[in-house]
Amino acid sequence: MNWNDKNVLITGVSGFAGSYLARDLLDKGARVYGMVRRRSDGTIPKNVAQKKIERAITYVEAGLEDLTGIANAIDAAEPDYIFHLAAQSFVPRSFSHPLETAQINGIGTNNLLEAVRLKGADPVLVFAGTSEEYGLVISSEEQYTRLKEKYGNIFPEPAYIPELPIHENNPLRPMSPYAVSKVYGDYLFRNYFYTYGLKGIVSRAFNHEGAGRGIQFVTSVITSQVSHFRCQETDKITIGNVNAFRDWSHIHDIVHGYELLAMKGRPGKVYNQGSNRTTSVLSYILYSIEACGMPVHEICTTKTGKCLKDPLEPDSSSMFGVTFEKSMVDRMMLEGTIEFGPEDGGILVKTPEKTVPIEFERERFRPSEVPILFADISKIRDLGYEVRYQIQDIVKDQMNFYMDPENRCSIHTMYRA
Repeated sequence: MNWNDKNVLITGVSGFAGSYLARDLLDKGARVYGMVRRRSDGTIPKNVAQKKIERAITYVEAGLEDLTGIANAIDAAEPDYIFHLAAQSFVPRSFSHPLETAQINGIGTNNLLEAVRLKGADPVLVFAGTSEEYGLVISSEEQYTRLKEKYGNIFPEPAYIPELPIHENNPLRPMSPYAVSKVYGDYLFRNYFYTYGLKGIVSRAFNHEGAGRGIQFVTSVITSQVSHFRCQETDKITIGNVNAFRDWSHIHDIVHGYELLAMKGRPGKVYNQGSNRTTSVLSYILYSIEACGMPVHEICTTKTGKCLKDPLEPDSSSMFGVTFEKSMVDRMMLEGTIEFGPEDGGILVKTPEKTVPIEFERERFRPSEVPILFADISKIRDLGYEVRYQIQDIVKDQMNFYMDPENRCSIHTMYRA
């Protein structure tokens, strides 16, 4: 893909994904304009400074609530491409601040599209949607029965079970104000294509991780705590629901996907981005412990006596019609033969060197939870997308980041699965 001398405007350039995307596009010869809010203290955003690109980006000051500022940014950048990554993206905050989330993610996206339309600009626009839009995905008849008992109603009703892996035509059942706001932006992008001809493309990226991921997100909560434990700065790991499954990709793969969609995606269309695998929060913790040089031999619950030897033993069996690499404990959890909940108290992870205690905290369980995300990525693969990183690669990058004492953050935080 030739990015040489292309003008690119990135909203959210100072964020996790935005800074990685900016660095990659600069390396490929693009002129990158980053839309940022004015900082009264004049400091450089941390993610930008870590990528050492603070002097390579041309900054344009505007917030998503400021239609005039966005119009000025478009004038300054004259963009060939716009990547709309700016958002309030922390799921727990969307429950405590739903109006803020709606304003930034919903009305802010509308402001961007209106500014492009009113200016008569003609860039390709890529919208950073999310797998959270799919929300409540039905994985089995047993799960469907439990969810009907819990919620009383599933809408839309599943046309088939299991609804995995998730393809672009799966029903949308958003389970948080954040997810609802992203559904709004997703439909806006397509509406502006069909109504006004704006060349908007929707990416529904599943969870993406790597060095520098915000401390409030579950993978950083995990790897930060494990690094603290390894350095004898804490004596346990605390977490919420370890049964949640996510399709975790390396940020480098997702950046490649954004660029691919900008060059080869069809306006008005939706594309999943993911790894075509699913991994539990529990396995992410266990992989992190092993990345610190402590092989996991056995796990046992602290109150109920559930024990499993060699939980990370590789398993490549087919599930949901897809063959993918996973751990033995993940296969068992997906089959429903083992589960871990608050009643178990926690888990003791036994290694040759020491035992690592994992303590479950009830208050970290969400009022409504997305149980599993697992992407069908055949549509973007048809454009040339490749998954280059395994789950262990992601874990190692995050663990290496937190080995630097300057990067280790407070471990007492909420998290996003």
